[in-house]
Amino acid sequence: MAGTKISIADVTHLARLANLPLDEERKKILVDQIATVYEYVDTLEKTDTSAVPETNQVAGLTNVWREDELDESRMLTQSQALQNAKITANGYFVVPAVLE
Repeated sequence: MAGTKISIADVTHLARLANLPLDEERKKILVDQIATVYEYVDTLEKTDTSAVPETNQVAGLTNVWREDELDESRMLTQSQALQNAKITANGYFVVPAVLE
């Protein structure tokens, strides 16, 4: 990544892929900002982490999962769940189709 250069053409290509309408002034700003990100990543890659142990969490927790049990004190009845629905049918919510 060292010496990676980004051009306005690169930013234009990325903007087109992301469907972002960018004017030329914004593209110039993004060139500088992306270059700064590349410099930061390059610094991170050069940092010696060989003495740092690998970890996926630092809190010392071994099991944070609760048992999968019903908590009936927090459940709604079917009529409570449907009470504010605009349209219902046979005990279900009715919503407009999103797929044809």
